[in-house]
Amino acid sequence: MSTTASTTDLTPLRPSLALRIGLWTAQALIFVAFGGAGLTKLFTPIPQLAAMMPWASEYSEVFVRAIGLVDLAGALGIILPSLTRIMPRLTVLAALGCATLQVFALAFHLSRGEAAVTPLNILLLALSLFVLWGRNNKAPIRPRN
Repeated sequence: MSTTASTTDLTPLRPSLALRIGLWTAQALIFVAFGGAGLTKLFTPIPQLAAMMPWASEYSEVFVRAIGLVDLAGALGIILPSLTRIMPRLTVLAALGCATLQVFALAFHLSRGEAAVTPLNILLLALSLFVLWGRNNKAPIRPRN
């Protein structure tokens, strides 16, 4: 009588080191980009901000600052739940939010004829989708016990 391995092994496979490094790198890049953009939109005087982002002078200061808060929330949400392992599923939701924001940013800039600034939006969209896929399906972070 021979014994064979079960075809239904319930032990989850550990994600590859390359995937885990890639996801942490993507999360760090998103954190830096969204955090920097958020802080800039929150604390730079509107005339100076308009020199960098012409649209900032065309909308209310409240709107510009609100976008800064959204950016900052995305930055914190993409990294803190995973780092602390407190409700790490929030990282997946933050990645979805960051991806959605980039889709809207792409549409906004294209509608204004600002195609030159869209490569950054496309890169951030791709990174956000990678984190969304990776942290949801392939390398989720386990919550702290």
